[in-house]
Amino acid sequence: MLSVTPIPAFSDNYIWMLRQDTSPEVCVVDPGDAAPVIETLEREGLTLGSILVTHHHPDHVGGLPELIQRYSPRVIGPHNPAIEGIDERVGAGDEVRVIGRLFEIIEVPGHTLDHIAFFTAGIPPLLFCGDTLFSAGCGRLFEGTPEQMHASLARLTALPEDTLVFAAHEYTLANLAFAKAADPDNPDIDAAEQECRRARELERPTLPSTIGRERRINPFLRCEDAGVRRAAAPQGDTTDAVTTFATLRGWKDDF
Repeated sequence: MLSVTPIPAFSDNYIWMLRQDTSPEVCVVDPGDAAPVIETLEREGLTLGSILVTHHHPDHVGGLPELIQRYSPRVIGPHNPAIEGIDERVGAGDEVRVIGRLFEIIEVPGHTLDHIAFFTAGIPPLLFCGDTLFSAGCGRLFEGTPEQMHASLARLTALPEDTLVFAAHEYTLANLAFAKAADPDNPDIDAAEQECRRARELERPTLPSTIGRERRINPFLRCEDAGVRRAAAPQGDTTDAVTTFATLRGWKDDF
């Protein structure tokens, strides 16, 4: 059986660790810091066999040099030569087998132009989406356009509703505060906030979410909803889904 465990890093990052219970070999996703990964591996008697990288930001790749030197893992990541240490560069439609599961690569430009996500079907399906899709939110547009990010989120939203969403940051409560302003008549957001607040009080992650849950509570996935458009209209253009998304993203940046 495949298990997925968060390794906390920095102030709010999660480095996700994948492991089959029949093997001590693991895979980690976006190791921005080597130290907590090494500590976890040594404490649990595990070995690092592979690394998945979603994009080039330092808090996602900063641990690569030390982990590569120490464990010589197979490193899979996007077609960006600026990321050193990648063994296999992958893009849209490619497939890779890691920890006994076949992962499909989905290109999701927006947060960065090189951003990819890793999706594996199964029971349940799993999505490792870096900084593209957060619970109740999405990544800032550092390199891409609103059109690109809206299309990227649409690709992820089309995945099965029971897909577990493993985002890279614990931003959920802050995102839900914005979601309440952007979608004020949505009772699912209030319920999600209560649930997530209880989780954080117990020092538990609010992740993974699911695609189905995000369709209900994430305003960035609800840009065609009349209530979201009404709430966003005082902030800017809401002519269509893309302009509404751009207005929401700008509003959230200053929220």
